[in-house]
This record gives sequence, C-alpha cells and structure tokens, in this order.
Amino acid sequence: MLERAEALRFAVSFLERSQRDDEPPLAIDAEGVRESNGLLIAPYNSVQYLASRDPRQQLLDCWPILVDLDSGNVRFGTLDERHLWRNPPI
Repeated sequence: MLERAEALRFAVSFLERSQRDDEPPLAIDAEGVRESNGLLIAPYNSVQYLASRDPRQQLLDCWPILVDLDSGNVRFGTLDERHLWRNPPI
C-alpha cells in the first residue's frame, strides 16, 4: 500500500506528463488532496487560480487525479466517479 506522500508524488508526475503545450501551467491543489475508498484524490487547476482562488481564473473540466493506494495506478477521474470527490465521507 502506498503512503500518502508517495501517492501524491505519483499524482504530480502524472499531471506533469499529461500537461499539453497549449495549457497554462497546472498544479495539484494541495489543500484539496484527500483519501477516500482506497484512492488518493488530487484535485488540480491552473497555478494562477491556485495562487489567487479567483473564480474567474479557474479552469473548468479539471477532473481530479486518482491514485489507487493498493496498486499505484494513476488516472484522471471520470464523470461516473464524481461522487468520490463531491460527497466526501463524514
């Protein structure tokens, strides 16, 4: 099982590899990272938005990065999995 710090490094590396040349710089939203259902859920957005939290700077369609804590598999979340990050367990 991955430790949180290692899973977060996987998410950062995945985001860096996934970034396209025509996108603004992107970064993991460290304040929003959490674990749920055996996954590390790592939201991300533009560096500019994360620095300002100005909604006008927020990029849309930034599905969180999901890291499976058992296998280490990393991928973007899907619409069908939205409940994982929209309704966190209490």
